[in-house]
Amino acid sequence: MMPPAHSTRIRPRRIAFATAALTLLASTLAWAGEAAAPPTIDTGDTAWVLTASALVLMMTLPGLALFYGGLVRSKNVLNVLMQCVLSAGIVGVLWILVGYSLAFGTGNSWIGDFSKFGLSGVTLDSVTANFATPSRNIPEYVFVMFQAMFAIITPALILGAIAERMRFDVWCAFITIWLLTVYCPIAHMVWGSEGWIFKSGAIDFAGGLVVHMSSGFSAIAAAILLGHRRGFGKDAMPPHSLPLCLIGAGLLWTGWFGFNAGSALSASPLAALAFTNTSTAASTAVVAWALVEWLHRGKPTALGGATAAVAGLVAITPACGNVSPLGAIAIGVGVTIVSYCACTFLKPALGYDDSLDVFGVHALGGAWGALASGIFAVTLGSGVESNAAQVMVQLKGMVFVAVFSPIATIAILLVLRAAFGSLRVADEDEFQGLDLSEHSESAYSSVSGGSAAVFETPMHKEHAPVALAAKSEHLA
Repeated sequence: MMPPAHSTRIRPRRIAFATAALTLLASTLAWAGEAAAPPTIDTGDTAWVLTASALVLMMTLPGLALFYGGLVRSKNVLNVLMQCVLSAGIVGVLWILVGYSLAFGTGNSWIGDFSKFGLSGVTLDSVTANFATPSRNIPEYVFVMFQAMFAIITPALILGAIAERMRFDVWCAFITIWLLTVYCPIAHMVWGSEGWIFKSGAIDFAGGLVVHMSSGFSAIAAAILLGHRRGFGKDAMPPHSLPLCLIGAGLLWTGWFGFNAGSALSASPLAALAFTNTSTAASTAVVAWALVEWLHRGKPTALGGATAAVAGLVAITPACGNVSPLGAIAIGVGVTIVSYCACTFLKPALGYDDSLDVFGVHALGGAWGALASGIFAVTLGSGVESNAAQVMVQLKGMVFVAVFSPIATIAILLVLRAAFGSLRVADEDEFQGLDLSEHSESAYSSVSGGSAAVFETPMHKEHAPVALAAKSEHLA
């Protein structure tokens, strides 16, 4: 018996409907599975950025500490080292509490919000995409700490301009306020996805604007407001230990690979390019500076070599991921001319007391690097169509940082002067040295016709008479 005619028409429809329903259900389940799956963490990228974070910390401790410490007089070396140590301490805590949120929270075009206060919302599953391959991720905790190391070294750079005369308590208060009101807003504007400098397509791969120009222009404002060191221009103030300075410069050069190549947030060809450009620019600056000194002074100096290396590293920082190695060589030559002229001719002509040449190396060297990022870029910023247009974009960011940073710094210092009464140590304390007046310690202590490098602590003071008596008895 044949089935009714209508049943032969209904069965294909039922089959088609069931097939479509199953297909839709399978697609929905697959989408839900993908949505629920945590983002993939690239272990190679993670390992590299962790390593780079440690390298950047080494730039401050001990790299910058030894570089600056060797350049000051022996009676102030511990004070400089302690300023670097407290930068790591104070900024390290502030960054976790509020700094990271102000720099990388959503916020607006100028500053982040408090959405990540105390790292709120950052979990083991939180990720940050790298710049080379956005589909590859690193844990957000790694990004937090990598950026923390940048925040630590930036205010520490300023101390080179005001070394040997600022009160230590004022320094601690200053870097606390400066981090939150200067560094974090600039970092957000340049690197935050909502920042106006970022949206304009500016190139700042690893911190020419954020780190070097912000600290360098703040430093010269602070140096001018504080005034000269006692005896500046009359008394000789040579570096007390060029070997320490050169060791510090070498550690800075080594750590800078983490600073620049780590900013790719990936173990990638982009990181390799940044790595290559970093060392190429520094090497070029060292050679060019030595040649200039040979021609101008008759012989190259160790101090010039150390300064040249740092200047080359500063200048390539914003450009290292966007220029070719030949561009890095041009940047190294350019920064030699800019920084050498600033330190040798501009500083004496204007008469400011920038103790360790932060303005000439970091402010002007960083400005040259930011400008050169547009001139020599082989990879332009987002939405920028030519190198000429890129230069104009760079200039907008440079002018803003060069104006905002010193104005904000002066405002902070004026408030602190009203609160503390004075920004400087007393004249007699400056004459005695900040190691003793600010810390009751001395890096070097002369003993009966010889000298020994010892760290003087209360325990050492207690036993010093006994030790001296024993030595005198032995010599007798």
